[in-house]
Amino acid sequence: MKKNLPDLSRLEIQCLRRLWSRGEASVRNIHDDLPDPPTYSTVRKIFERLETKGAIERLRQEDNAWIYKSRVAPVAMIRKEISRLLDTLFDGSAQPLIGHLADMNALSIEDLEQLEEQLAERDDLKDQ
Repeated sequence: MKKNLPDLSRLEIQCLRRLWSRGEASVRNIHDDLPDPPTYSTVRKIFERLETKGAIERLRQEDNAWIYKSRVAPVAMIRKEISRLLDTLFDGSAQPLIGHLADMNALSIEDLEQLEEQLAERDDLKDQ
């Protein structure tokens, strides 16, 4: 997997997420998976950009279609995008984001309990 993670647009991330879920796929597969997709040629252009940025690679050709796979790990890319969001909107602090999520009713009590458990586990690992 690639170490230097590229900066990606919203549509590039959407295409990459669908590629992660499939493992490998053609542009047509991903175009068909997108809700309210742009034109096929736009998705093909997105794949060209993802390939240029090193986020995906061509594996093989099937009939007239190239089959692609990701070169970036989902967890690493998601963490990079979250860090970018925090830096851009909240000067790197997660607390305001959590506050906004709570205000928007996007967090349930169960979500908060799970977060509390994750933080406790992390603290337990630090103490060892």
